[in-house]
Amino acid sequence: MAMELETRTMRSHIPNIDLDTPEIQEMRLDLAAALRMCAHLGLHEGIDNHFSALLPGENNLFLVNPYGLSFSEVTASSLLICDFEGNVVKGDGQPEGSAFFIHARIHKLLPRARVAFHTHMPNATALSMLDSEPFDWSIQSSLKFYGRLAFDTNYSGLALDELEGDRIALSVGDADVVFMQNHGVMVVGPTIAQAWDDLYFLERAAEVQIKALSTGRKTKPVRPEIAQKVFEEEHAALPATSRRHLDSVHRILRKREPDYAQ
Repeated sequence: MAMELETRTMRSHIPNIDLDTPEIQEMRLDLAAALRMCAHLGLHEGIDNHFSALLPGENNLFLVNPYGLSFSEVTASSLLICDFEGNVVKGDGQPEGSAFFIHARIHKLLPRARVAFHTHMPNATALSMLDSEPFDWSIQSSLKFYGRLAFDTNYSGLALDELEGDRIALSVGDADVVFMQNHGVMVVGPTIAQAWDDLYFLERAAEVQIKALSTGRKTKPVRPEIAQKVFEEEHAALPATSRRHLDSVHRILRKREPDYAQ
């Protein structure tokens, strides 16, 4: 369930900065591409869930998808620019209530989190329901996240105020991925490409683990020293490989759904 942000979202005077630079336009395209591909892969949930990214060179303005549009409807130009006070600085519409309180507080309290993706994608969310750590490190694809996870076990309802937004932000800590128990997942990163790459492989790793557990047989975790080695190798390649991954998404969308770039 989601709630529209009403009283906090007001039309703001556009700040004395250029909000149509080539860098911002590229960011709009990247964020719209990630949202569209999530819809294509079934990783969205109706008109809920939300992705955000701080503008290049700015620490208090962020792009976010507007409430009321499915991920499959989002275009680059439909994304909103908001500030931390809940003002829509540029764009038509409003952010969903928890989108504002979660994302604004994460970006404000965790400067390293330039990008934040929150979804209820089915397999990772299923692991968040368990009364145990989500991954057992028994499949290579999960080792990408070895040492990078947090597990927030203090679900307390919808994030419709700054206190809950702050609690969620603090639960991230030094992690890049948070399994929010009874809720969903949050991925943060320095770029849209890296957050997208993590989100995609997080769901794939969760899917494979769930299939293995469904056999009723015991899984065999990878030895910690091997898990650490694989993580380090994966992490070293992440900036380059994640950009190539998102570039492939753009190529697919330009053929299938070229309107995403509008």
